[in-house]
Amino acid sequence: MRLWLGIGFCVAGMAAQAAVLPVIAGDSNRGAKLFEAEQCIKCHAVNGRGGKVGLDLGRVVNRGYTPAHLTSAMWNHAPTMWGAMEAAKIETPQLTPQGAADLFAFFYSARFFDKPGEAASGKAMFESKQCGTCHGITDSRAEGAPPVDKWESLADPILLVQQMWNHSFRMRQAFARRGMQWQVLTGGELNDILAYLRSLPETSGLGSHFSNTSGAEGEQLFASKGCVNCHHGSLALENRLKNMTLTDIAVDMWNHAPRMLQTPPTFTQNEMRELLSYLWMRQLVYPGGSIADGQKVFSEQKCSACHAGGTNGARQLPGQATKYSEVTIIAALWRHGPQMLRRMRAAGISWPRFKSPQEVADLIAYLNSVQ
Repeated sequence: MRLWLGIGFCVAGMAAQAAVLPVIAGDSNRGAKLFEAEQCIKCHAVNGRGGKVGLDLGRVVNRGYTPAHLTSAMWNHAPTMWGAMEAAKIETPQLTPQGAADLFAFFYSARFFDKPGEAASGKAMFESKQCGTCHGITDSRAEGAPPVDKWESLADPILLVQQMWNHSFRMRQAFARRGMQWQVLTGGELNDILAYLRSLPETSGLGSHFSNTSGAEGEQLFASKGCVNCHHGSLALENRLKNMTLTDIAVDMWNHAPRMLQTPPTFTQNEMRELLSYLWMRQLVYPGGSIADGQKVFSEQKCSACHAGGTNGARQLPGQATKYSEVTIIAALWRHGPQMLRRMRAAGISWPRFKSPQEVADLIAYLNSVQ
């Protein structure tokens, strides 16, 4: 599973954003291996598999998490985590930005960032929205519609977006032939339907996967597929996809399909991955905070005590060539955090804690504004 940065802006701003804010591609398969290799699994479980010391990263009760939520929570609890790891004789991971991206992708594949669905409600919704009219669980009931047990999109959220979009035009025609009304969905309804379909014995072998690309070809696709012809000005996608899950995006694209006057363009799996990496991930991981508020966070959290003048062995911040995101902050936390904590204690400085995920967003905006 690859994950990471990107989503859309009006075309005028897209090229500039893409050049300024780099995308780190993450892969969930690599992330899963890293999660075990770095012994995270000794404390944290994922969907019931793993340790019981920390929270289960696949069964968070209060969902709606964003990368900023994860970063602030991990940062605030880091000293406690390091203490527990030291007591258990677990070596602190030396995490790179690439490794952080892979772990984030792994968490996304585990649906850590999804809003929870209810399988019972999803079963009723699957029938009331007439999905079962054409799609049987193990058989096709109409016009060659693929059965649910063949839906690879249940295991890959980007593939879900691609297939719902590609098939929407053909399904709209099939609905019309049968005299059926187009079924509008909400994000909650699709989450419930997916929870139901993923709970079936017939789909248990599909697993889960998530990957993104660097999004380097996304801008060109956005133009060549004609998206730019409508999505500019007041309809530009800039800042409209923040904190959305891919399920939310799939629903929006599905509901949008009948309003298109012409036959919509289709996307291959790789094209959709490029487009979403370009349009979606950048907004997800660069949350667009306030530069002024971020400067206050930098000062009030006493970051400036060491990083403004490069004292106590700290790097001068801001002013580095690095572009900061949740990925790079998490990587820096695990690579340099324990040493930073020791130096802070020696200098009589308390460990800084974020009051909210928004402070993470604001700090990132400030650090990136003065490179």
